[in-house]
This record gives sequence, C-alpha cells and structure tokens, in this order.
Amino acid sequence: MISVENTHPINGHIAIIGCGLIGQSWTALFLFHGHDVTAWDPDPAIRAGLTKAVKRPMEQLAELGQGAARPGRLTVSDTVEEAVANAMLVQENAPEHLPLKQALYAQVEGAIGPEVIIASSTSSLTWSALSEGMKRPSRLITAHPFNPPHLMPLVELFGSESTILDRATEIYTGLDRHCVRLRKDATGHIANRLASALWREAVNIVAEGIADVADVDAALVHGPGLRWSVVGAHMAYHLGGGEGGMAHYLSHLGPSQERRWATLGNPRLTPDVCAELIAGIQAEAAGRGIPELEADRDARLIAALKAREALNADA
Repeated sequence: MISVENTHPINGHIAIIGCGLIGQSWTALFLFHGHDVTAWDPDPAIRAGLTKAVKRPMEQLAELGQGAARPGRLTVSDTVEEAVANAMLVQENAPEHLPLKQALYAQVEGAIGPEVIIASSTSSLTWSALSEGMKRPSRLITAHPFNPPHLMPLVELFGSESTILDRATEIYTGLDRHCVRLRKDATGHIANRLASALWREAVNIVAEGIADVADVDAALVHGPGLRWSVVGAHMAYHLGGGEGGMAHYLSHLGPSQERRWATLGNPRLTPDVCAELIAGIQAEAAGRGIPELEADRDARLIAALKAREALNADA
C-alpha cells in the first residue's frame, strides 16, 4: 500500500476502482474537494504512478480557485477489497466490458456495507445490464462524467432508488459538478447520444465530400458549439423563434428543419472513410501529439470555465 499522508480529517471516504485517465481525473477532483481517496488498479505500474499522475489535474483545479481548504489523503491499495473497505462511495472506471465490471461488483459487494453506493463511470453500458446478478442492485448507479471529469462539470445519473440518487447528487454537487438524471435507462445516457448524433453527421459531411475534417470542426467551434456552451439545443431554437419562441419556430420553420433531417446521413466507417478521417485529423493536429493537444484543450476549458464563473458572479 502506498499512502500520501495529510492531516486533513476524513470528508467522506471515496474508493476509486480503475485508475486510467478517467480514474485519475476523478481522484484529483475528490482529493481537491477534501475527500480522502483510496484507489486501486489491476496494473501495478499505474498504481505506482498514480500520485504523480494526479498532480497536473490538481494544479489545474487550483488554477480554477475552487475546492477545500486542504486536500484529502490519497492511499493506493494492492487489492479491490482493501480499496473499498472504508468507502461511502465506490467510483468504478473499468473498461467498457460488461463481464469485467460485473466481476468487479461481485468483489466490491463482498467487502462493503449495505449503505455504500457503487457508481459506474460507464459511457455506454446500461444500468440494467450492469446490475444483473448483483446482491443489492439498488446500490448501483451509473454516474457518467464527461472527459476530463475534473474540468467538465457534467455528471449523468441513473439508478433504481431515488434516495440513493439523492445521496449521490449531494456528493457530486459538493464537487461543483452539475448533475442531470435520466428518467429511463438508455445506452449512451444523454450527452453521448447527443454527441454521437452530431459526430455521425460530421463523419457524413466528410464522407460525402461536403467539407474536410478541419472545416467541420471549425464550423462547430465557431458556430453552434459556441452557442451551445451557454444555451442548450432546445433553448437555442426557442430563441430562434423570436418573440413567438419555440411555438413560432415549430409552426414556421419546423418544416425546413424536417427537410434538413431528411438529408442527414448514416455513414459507415469503411476503410476509405476511416482513412480520410485519420488523414484529416492529422492535418488538423499539424504535428502536435496527444499530450500537446490535451494541454491545449484543457487550457481552453479552464479559460471557458473562468469566463463562465465571472459571468455568473456578475449576474
């Protein structure tokens, strides 16, 4: 066991299961907001490097100026059972492989009390599939973050028991996350369904030769993406209806919307389309590697979050 000592008292102990990019980001976020965290990953190298891996996201959170007066304590465990022993919430971030996650839940359930919440960061698997075979399925929730969780405020929640969802909402809200709840179980939750629909047409535009990869991305960033960062899709069209709002938009411009829907594509990721996407993104990246692109993305996200915080403060 590797332990990073801190004199901060326990502020709701959290277990992180799976310490890849998502698990590292969650770990930094919980620590920054004063929670003690015990983490486990099946890869010894990832366990050994976790303390170093969370340093950069912790610095980014400090740049945003939020969090507890003192961070929590990080402990890296050698076993799942050891990691979850004192947790009030287990944040699971294993790969999107159903049997693997279900096997982890069996281990976790054998080592925790009845009141402990198990929260899956799954991006595509459904609660009904994940909970199958559990001794106490009501304790499981899906709590899907957007990547990277320490910077993106969204957490999408679904579960079978409202009281457990209420407790989870309180925990995530305490991390300055914005929680939304699904009314029914759905593959991809809310945001990934929206993102997948948009990317499907982005791929189709490239496949049909309408525009190249870089221009599709630029059109989104400088057009609807900017607008969607302050109002959602439904509200954007409500405002697009002028004084009459959504009712006016639907009665006067709804038919033109339907005509656009009818022309949207359903592309296949054929070898040729994949090759065009890969070549296009390489051209857009202009020689920058993943670490440089991630750093640029994170800097832009931090600037956007600061601007939004300043706007909210002035409101």
